[in-house]
Amino acid sequence: MEGSPIDIIIFAPLAPILGVLLFWFIQLLFIESEKYFLSKIRPKHEPLCRFTNFLGLLFQTICHALGYTVTKSGISDFYISVNYGKVAPKKEKEGIFEWVSNTFLFVGPFFIPAFLLLLCLFFLMSSGFEITTPSQILELKYTFAGQITTFGTSLYSFGRGFFSFLFNIDLLHPGHFGFLLLLIFLGMGIRPSYIGKTKQEKVDMLYDLRNIWSHILYKPLYLIILFLMAYVLFYISLFFDQNWFVALFSIFGWLSIIAITSLIIADMILFLIKTTDEIPGRWKFLPYITLPVSYILIRLLFFYISTEYTFIISLLVMILFTVLVTYLLLRYRADKFKTKRDIKLLKKKRKGETDE
Repeated sequence: MEGSPIDIIIFAPLAPILGVLLFWFIQLLFIESEKYFLSKIRPKHEPLCRFTNFLGLLFQTICHALGYTVTKSGISDFYISVNYGKVAPKKEKEGIFEWVSNTFLFVGPFFIPAFLLLLCLFFLMSSGFEITTPSQILELKYTFAGQITTFGTSLYSFGRGFFSFLFNIDLLHPGHFGFLLLLIFLGMGIRPSYIGKTKQEKVDMLYDLRNIWSHILYKPLYLIILFLMAYVLFYISLFFDQNWFVALFSIFGWLSIIAITSLIIADMILFLIKTTDEIPGRWKFLPYITLPVSYILIRLLFFYISTEYTFIISLLVMILFTVLVTYLLLRYRADKFKTKRDIKLLKKKRKGETDE
């Protein structure tokens, strides 16, 4: 093991921590992009927006309840609605117990729902959960560069397995289809858009950061203790020559990858909704019909033509065919609708000028 003592003792433990913070910040940015799309479709799709807000409040309230459960405070009341969620403990505890409960409330929604999907992946994915140190940095394993490389390698291994699973997902398999639905629900409701029955308090990136910053300033000593515990775990891993420290933070990185992917899928769905709103009449429903019909037809074709790329080709054909149908509808039906509307407006204008 080489590397300066200062690097190993002070800087090396920071590498995985900074990596997790980076992925969490990227997650926050994708949450903001989703809220942008929700704001664009809200006038025509208020029920859907209210449902996503309910999902966000549900995840948030469950995380808070889990915090009270972990601290053995108990739960006396659990209330959830489309606009508001609240949990009341049986025993009001202060100090470290209160701080832990609020940590579950402010930070938990970003990781705990994704953890449930990670548990599902243990049964659906065959690889990607390895924590290995690349051979070329084996001698620098416990330096800052070694730790960040091992962290990045574990995320790459998981991401490769995860995206391989998604690209080859079988939508006719109940387990795969159920996982996809859970992934969409996570993306749609990872954070609420507003709280309060009158929607007075908007939940955005700055709202979350303010809450977390206030939480840190309220009891900074607890955060320092948490950092010291992380350093102790690193030193224990160093003593036993194990990857326990990197493994712990790699799991948080995996959770961020799952959450970011779910947000990207949610953004794609919201973009499709926003786009089809420009198509007039009942034609706007055609792209949604195209999705299952094209997938089933191509799967029936591959039932007679055997290939190892059945699932990924079926998925790509479904997506491309839906994009093509949507484009054609926007190109011809929307233009035709606009032309008719312009003619009607012109006739009304001329009629008004004649009356005058």
